[in-house]
Amino acid sequence: MQYINYFGTDAYTNIAMDTWLLDNLHPTEPVFALWQNKRAVIVGQYQNTFAEVNQPYIDAHDVQVVRRMTGGGAVYDDLGNICFTFFVPVKSSAEVDFQKFVRPMYDALQSIGIETEISGRNDLTIDGKKISGNAQRYSKGYLLHHGTLLWNTDVDAMVQALNVADEKFISKAAKSVRARVGNIKDYAPADLTSDKFIELLRYHLTDQGKDGEYQLTDNQKADIMALRNQKFATWDWNYGHSPEFTYHNHAKFTGGSIDVYLNVEAGKISDIEFRGDFLGVRDWRDIKSEFIGQEYRPAVLEQLLQAHHDGQYFGSISDGELLSVIFNQAQNAIINQEHS
Repeated sequence: MQYINYFGTDAYTNIAMDTWLLDNLHPTEPVFALWQNKRAVIVGQYQNTFAEVNQPYIDAHDVQVVRRMTGGGAVYDDLGNICFTFFVPVKSSAEVDFQKFVRPMYDALQSIGIETEISGRNDLTIDGKKISGNAQRYSKGYLLHHGTLLWNTDVDAMVQALNVADEKFISKAAKSVRARVGNIKDYAPADLTSDKFIELLRYHLTDQGKDGEYQLTDNQKADIMALRNQKFATWDWNYGHSPEFTYHNHAKFTGGSIDVYLNVEAGKISDIEFRGDFLGVRDWRDIKSEFIGQEYRPAVLEQLLQAHHDGQYFGSISDGELLSVIFNQAQNAIINQEHS
């Protein structure tokens, strides 16, 4: 197989490349790519991003959040993780078989001397630990099959980025994840670096280097970057495309207790209610209409609250405290997804 070089480690670009190449490349023979993302959470096409990510951690650690075009669950990527994609002409979606495309990665790992097993329909394991997950999408005669290989991923960061969890559970969750997933580096020869590992994978998949690179034109590259900027790097796609959901959270501060109830549709607030024993100087319902239609993200609502700060609608509860309740940083948040 020929290989395609992706442009770098920007997750918005790489997910855009996956999609653009599936829809536009139209190869006559299978081609593949090996690529890496800097810290990112890649959300499944049908998932509720708000329910999948720990947004305070995401914001504090510069983690990109990108919605892909394939189904399945959210995954955490970093430079300790190697992604692969196959683009394959297929006559019918009925011919799609996960194992057919897991097998090349299995063979490549075996060729390097890393004993691997195919588990279930689409997983690769080493010593019973999962080291790869896969997803597929079929479109107009072509199949995209992509997946991950855990080379040396930061498990602690994975747990904190993907789980909106009480801090006291994070250590326990990380231990649980370590028991179920493995890093390939722990089973590889001591002198094998990630760059060398990628080089060996590419060598095997290109029939010992004989097949070479599939060169993209400048126009194709420009089209990919346009798709990145217009879709995959936007809040509307990555968050606003989430299904409708309701949200409830409770917290108690020095200034009183407060409950927030939210309905969110297409990433925007469609209804909101505050209840509690806080001592508002003015009735918060006077500004309720200003919340409706706002994007459900901290920077937007922080600006709204600051504009009405002098009204003391929530008494001595600070804007920061209120935002922590609205955005799931207190302990009792419940997110109910309405549609999948």
